[in-house]
Amino acid sequence: MAGTVHIVGGGLAALSAALELAEAGRRVAIYEGGPACGGRARSYDDKLLGCRLDNGNHLLLSANETVFAYLDRIGARNTLVGPGAPIFPFHDLAAGLDWTVRLSAGRIPWWVFSKRRRVPGMRLGELVGLLKLMRAGPNRTISECLEPGALADRLMIPLAVSVLNTRPEIGSAALMGAVMRESMAKGGAACVPWFPAEGLSESLVDPALVRLRSLGVTIRTGCRVAGLGLVHGRVGTMLLPEGQVDLGPGDQMILAVPAQSVRDLTAGVLPDLTAPDQFESILNLHYRADVLDQVTGDLARARFAGVVGGLAEWVFVKPGILSVTVSAANHLADRTPESLALSIWREVRAVVSPYLKPGTALPEAPPLYRVVREKRATFAATPAQERLRPQCLTSVPNLMLAGDWTATGLPATIEGAMRSGLVAARALTQVAGRH
Repeated sequence: MAGTVHIVGGGLAALSAALELAEAGRRVAIYEGGPACGGRARSYDDKLLGCRLDNGNHLLLSANETVFAYLDRIGARNTLVGPGAPIFPFHDLAAGLDWTVRLSAGRIPWWVFSKRRRVPGMRLGELVGLLKLMRAGPNRTISECLEPGALADRLMIPLAVSVLNTRPEIGSAALMGAVMRESMAKGGAACVPWFPAEGLSESLVDPALVRLRSLGVTIRTGCRVAGLGLVHGRVGTMLLPEGQVDLGPGDQMILAVPAQSVRDLTAGVLPDLTAPDQFESILNLHYRADVLDQVTGDLARARFAGVVGGLAEWVFVKPGILSVTVSAANHLADRTPESLALSIWREVRAVVSPYLKPGTALPEAPPLYRVVREKRATFAATPAQERLRPQCLTSVPNLMLAGDWTATGLPATIEGAMRSGLVAARALTQVAGRH
């Protein structure tokens, strides 16, 4: 009889794997070292701002089939909202220009022929860069593929930085190309943006925990696994806060912890493991400003806008909050919260003000704010780091790896994390069947 599957970590890769295994009838136990599950995609109550925040801003696309299948399994698809169409508002700070990219629903990109729907100032010849990205080999960077011009500056570079969390001059063109093949290349119907109506935890985490508990899954938070031990070539022990625990002969394990943690855990178990060792930060800045009912036009419909030419990259209009994301933010490590809040607030005002109803205005001084830095948010998505990503299978037969840093073929995204959990769970099931 198959034993228990011990899943170390409580992020979306872990929850995806646990759901797959538990619904197949396996006994599952989750060990999350932090106070709550969800990893980088969770919500929390912020006492300073007096509201609930997501620890990061995440957009989902209708092309994210794994994510939507997961949401259906936990009954949470209806917790998402979005514009219902493939629209992406932008603001160029230097030019003081607003526009909205409106993708065509089908595979034929009719939108590029309409000045009302495409990027202002783009030339049709720049589309060659998109083909280069989708055909790029493993050693090419995004900047090497894109054609210079407005399409790159006002659309593809902002998208690439947010998708890869890496600057285009070093970012992997192959990874960006993989995302494009699954989204833009399939047409606008695959690019409709969605996001949680309430919060990341309310959509992606809490309903999953309810479903997992109904299936008998044991979920332990505040329970850090401090070490693993081999017994006859298999993982046979793990060190928990209460002491060493012996695994049964049929027990299996999935390590779904960040890349920087897996090395410590597997030092005596997988001494030859390769994993990404360079990381990029993400900076999120949340301003207490209740303007959701005051915005109009495409910003009201989409509830987000891309920013070109500034520190901010995306501005999200949420209930009670104006939230800003800055990806690939290592270069801002030395900036004080005060200077960041002041500089970025000027950009937020420039982006949001044109959409405000008459008689409504944002104050010149920044309102109450919270700066959140994720210092090691994702691995640096460079060609060199891509080569270090391991497969889920390891040299230890009852041990699998999962996480957005493993070899998913995608950058460090929610879709990639969930896929890695499914792959690890199915690989364990095959191993258990052979034994």
